[in-house]
Amino acid sequence: MTTNNDIQTVIVVGGGLVGSLCAIFMAKRGYHVTVFEYREDIRCAQLLRGRSINMSLSNRGRRALSAVGLENLIIGNAIPMKGRLLHDLEGKTKSVAYDPTTGQCIYSISRNYLNRTLLTELENHSNVKIFFHHRLISANFDDETITVLNLKSQEVETHSADLIIGADGAYSTLRRFMQQTPLFEFSQTYIKHGYLELKIPPKNGHKMLPNHLHIWPRGEFMMIALPNQDKSWTVTLFMPFVNFKILKNSHQLIQFFKVTFPDAVQLIGEELLVSDFFKVKPSPLVSIKCNPYHVGRKFLIVGDAAHAMVPFYGQGMNAGFEDCFILDDILYANKNDIGSSVEEFSKKRTEDAFAICDLAMYNYVEMRDLVTRRSYHLRKLLDEVLFKLFPMNWIPLYNSVTFSGMSYKKCIKNREWQNMVKLFKEHSLELLLVL
Repeated sequence: MTTNNDIQTVIVVGGGLVGSLCAIFMAKRGYHVTVFEYREDIRCAQLLRGRSINMSLSNRGRRALSAVGLENLIIGNAIPMKGRLLHDLEGKTKSVAYDPTTGQCIYSISRNYLNRTLLTELENHSNVKIFFHHRLISANFDDETITVLNLKSQEVETHSADLIIGADGAYSTLRRFMQQTPLFEFSQTYIKHGYLELKIPPKNGHKMLPNHLHIWPRGEFMMIALPNQDKSWTVTLFMPFVNFKILKNSHQLIQFFKVTFPDAVQLIGEELLVSDFFKVKPSPLVSIKCNPYHVGRKFLIVGDAAHAMVPFYGQGMNAGFEDCFILDDILYANKNDIGSSVEEFSKKRTEDAFAICDLAMYNYVEMRDLVTRRSYHLRKLLDEVLFKLFPMNWIPLYNSVTFSGMSYKKCIKNREWQNMVKLFKEHSLELLLVL
């Protein structure tokens, strides 16, 4: 990363994970950066609401953090997960390594810790100003300005900059204004499944096999658990909304869990299970695609604002962090020509984002259903054998998505090529026996 001799100004709308990292990249380029975040400073918040307390960090996110010098710090406070631990209906478990060939893993990292760390790093740059409690209320693409409302003083302020980046999440306000411009394409898809967060308390956390992402696959739905530093586990139940509605009281809930997730009942505890389950309503899951990611020569959206996805590939945050890395790389190649860079970013990133959104949808089926089938494990085993024999030519889909920087579109093309190999399709079992 190099700094910029010609000082330029950047506004980042959104001070969450992706917005903060994007602002750090811009600050390190020497730009003057202003961040507007409508929420309070998370470091001062007394109560964190509504979001998972941990995230899944993999290669793409690590590469972006490394580029700004934060990878080692973040990884040092994360928990490695080397594979999935599958729980069946009888309480028996099976470990399935993510990468038995090279031993790579993903990391469970606290969202709160990551957000705090990024904001603190951002404040270390003298060319950055952060304004909390500021909400975007309009964008004028002709005048190339935005208007924000100071939620404390109720003052309305108009701002301009050389580059205006929207990193304000799946329900992005800046994207909503961009949707009103000609030729801007947008689609959103809600699946019929929602999610609800539960928790295994620290006193029972030691009963869980460490360094795994635990999965209870049940065909039409599933439950997962990720580890936290305090020995607790964040548990997320993904299930059709119609199934959630059936569970109307504590008795029905306990009976459902004893039949469906028998080994999880004692881990969570009946009292905590009932309390957490009925505390909030299940949240929806949305996949968002749009094209392009820019309007004019100054406005650009990144992260969930550009490509929100369902969480089943663990790539939402990683893809958003990769956006920051790619944008910085393009700015460097274009010698800080912002107009051409935002256009190039759109062209370079759109198809990849569409690809990972589709992959995330597919992976839900794999996690809740396919992982229980013999054909899945046969394919995975053969992938591992061929990967070990031909590491440069046969890269399994999960490895290419999670442990490489290969474009998401190429990951799919690579998988399609593998599926077309006649020997693989017709003689996979025989080949395995020979190998």
